[in-house]
Amino acid sequence: MRRRRQSLFRVKGFRRRRNFRQGQNHRRDRIRPVRAFGVKGLRRGRRRFILSSVQQKTEKAVIKNIFWDVDGVLANINYAYYDFLTRHPNYKNDYAGLKWDDLPKVLPVSPKYGALELKTHPTKGVQMDRDFCASPEFFNNRPLYPRVVETLRDLNEKGYRQFTLSATFDVETKKKLLNVLLKDVTDFLTIECVQHGKFMHDTAKEDMLRQCLEKYGLKADETVLADDRIYNLYAAKAVGAKCVRIRSEFTTDSPADLQDVPEVRDVVEFKQWLEQQK
Repeated sequence: MRRRRQSLFRVKGFRRRRNFRQGQNHRRDRIRPVRAFGVKGLRRGRRRFILSSVQQKTEKAVIKNIFWDVDGVLANINYAYYDFLTRHPNYKNDYAGLKWDDLPKVLPVSPKYGALELKTHPTKGVQMDRDFCASPEFFNNRPLYPRVVETLRDLNEKGYRQFTLSATFDVETKKKLLNVLLKDVTDFLTIECVQHGKFMHDTAKEDMLRQCLEKYGLKADETVLADDRIYNLYAAKAVGAKCVRIRSEFTTDSPADLQDVPEVRDVVEFKQWLEQQK
């Protein structure tokens, strides 16, 4: 009996040892790749992978420079148009009873432009634009939208370089206006204007954006243009910069090929969008 029990014990012990060894071998097979690389090597590799992923994400998302269109983005040009139509001697009789919401009926929005513009008036557009630009009383009467100064100052404190990029009939006249209109932020905001060419068919803004990138040593992929006009968004894309459309009053929807462009209502929402890109 003792021998039998002893033999059984030995068999059981053998089986236990065998199972234990099999388990060891099984575990050894499972961890063999780890041993092949080495624990320290694996940790270093994982660390490098994580750092590389974070770096790539940062490089793709970084925005350092902001170019602001002015009319319809920082300043309410629609207010100036309404005031002009209802008070200018040449037009006040025709539009004395004009309601604010009816502005698009007087100035039909061009699909390529996407916002109100005096030039789009069916019969008097060219003359209206000339009269408006020649009348400082109306031309200069475009108030800033709410919280513009506060938002631009906040972005400056966060380290963003900021510029205006406003198209105009007369660069010097527009610069004088902007230096007064934006006097509270000109200590850090660089005023740039561009002489526009043929209505909606020129590359003035694209050319000026390229010049500014070179002049100030900026990278296109670190730059964003905030604009309300549709055809100006193509200018940003053409130079490799990002763009965001500001949907101020009376703007129309963007075409299908610009559906990837983010849209916000004002500079406050633009700042929120910017914070999400980090």
